Amino acid sequence: MTTTRRRSLGRLAGGLLAALSVLALLPGSAAGAPRAYELDVAARADFVPQATFVQCVGASIQMMLNMIEPGRDRTAATQRRLQGLARTFSGARPDGTVRKGASVRGWAITLGLEGGGYYRLVGTDTLDEALATAARAIAETGRPVGLLVWRGRHAWVMSGFQATGDPRTDPAATVTAATIYDPLYPYGSKTWGPSPRPGESISPAVIGRQFVPRRLSAWTVPVVGPSTAMLGGQYVLVLPYVREDAPRDVRQY
Repeated sequence: MTTTRRRSLGRLAGGLLAALSVLALLPGSAAGAPRAYELDVAARADFVPQATFVQCVGASIQMMLNMIEPGRDRTAATQRRLQGLARTFSGARPDGTVRKGASVRGWAITLGLEGGGYYRLVGTDTLDEALATAARAIAETGRPVGLLVWRGRHAWVMSGFQATGDPRTDPAATVTAATIYDPLYPYGSKTWGPSPRPGESISPAVIGRQFVPRRLSAWTVPVVGPSTAMLGGQYVLVLPYVREDAPRDVRQY
């Protein structure tokens, strides 16, 4: 098995998608049998722990920017600035209480403002659909995905996956494992379970113990774009995408 290694932004435009590796067919298997597919856009050095117990979004943004631009920054000062920026765009809580952390809306907007490319919020009804959607976005853009875990109380980063096929071309492809970065590592949660090791590839069953639908809410969350989505009761992703109408000389990835 060969694993596709990370690409820089400059190399991505030159053919990341064309260079993704697939596993060879097993000896004796029938011609045309599905090929397994694997991709990871990060390295262990991209991991940055959250500096405080409320800065999971700031730390996740910092890690994602490191994955997009290798070696970009690991300092506590930058994480604090990113957390503050995400809080600025998080909006007020619907119940009027003071927000301690930052929202997924602030997470997505801050990634765009800091040069991470276009991100939007997406909700799915099932875990398998969420992982397949995340895997397809990673393969299409070469950028990581944010996962809203613990019913909306914590942030993870998904940098890669293993699947039964290429999620861009095979609608039946199933994610069998995902590479996760938890900024709270190694502390984990007494309620939700231990943190995966940074860069650990874990099964959907294990992911599903902590990545669960967001708690129900009667309010809408603005998406980065012209529409809104009801994210309560859904698996929530901070998803990279490509603006088809963006000028070709503007960085999209």
